[in-house]
Amino acid sequence: MITMTISLLMMVVCGILVGIGASFSGLGGGFLMVPLLLFLGYSAQKSVGTSFLAILVISLSALLAHGKLANVDYKAGILLGFGGIIGAQIGARLVEHVTTANFKKIFAVILFGLAAYVFLKK
Repeated sequence: MITMTISLLMMVVCGILVGIGASFSGLGGGFLMVPLLLFLGYSAQKSVGTSFLAILVISLSALLAHGKLANVDYKAGILLGFGGIIGAQIGARLVEHVTTANFKKIFAVILFGLAAYVFLKK
């Protein structure tokens, strides 16, 4: 019972941290949420799916906050979102064919590549 309560509390605290990071950086939170869920023992597929539900809630909240600050280009966001709908359907089907071990490697390479790009970009 106590372990379950600690686990639930840990998820809420991690959600707060991811929400701050996502709202601050615009990275969506998945770059933090997916590794957290993998660490907690979720499969790659369940980590990605669960992360998207959390990101939906976080993103709606961040959208409201940034909207109040007039930091949203709604037209660009909607157009990107329509493209994202198509990409999300393809990606969800692709991840079903990847083992969790291979997913971790692919995810690490993507994160490393993004980090290197951001770090080295002038």
